[in-house]
Amino acid sequence: MSTKSKDKNGRQDAANQVRLTGTVSSVPEVRVLPSGDELCVVRVVVPRRGGHARSDGRRTPSVDVLDCCAWEARPRRTVAGWNPGDEVEVTGALRRRFFRAGGVKASRVEVEISSARRVRRGGTG
Repeated sequence: MSTKSKDKNGRQDAANQVRLTGTVSSVPEVRVLPSGDELCVVRVVVPRRGGHARSDGRRTPSVDVLDCCAWEARPRRTVAGWNPGDEVEVTGALRRRFFRAGGVKASRVEVEISSARRVRRGGTG
């Protein structure tokens, strides 16, 4: 049974909810921004379903590599303890973040983590 509500016209309410399960690709990076805000950034590799050959003979990508960032203290601590190869689950929302890099305005879309957990430790060495 769905718990999503509908507006007065019977349309589904909009939602920006993301749930990923995948593998940590590299050591999470803790960054301190010029504003003093701290975040932890991690890349999560998520397998795609149904990779197939295109008409030109090349295969479509079989994985997506997604940047995920934790701004809040609790998820930041969790993510900072992850290692490459760990299988993880992340929930949050898509966010487009604007910033300056080398004097140029830039933006990127990331998953802003609201909760995170390690599902299984990756193999060691």
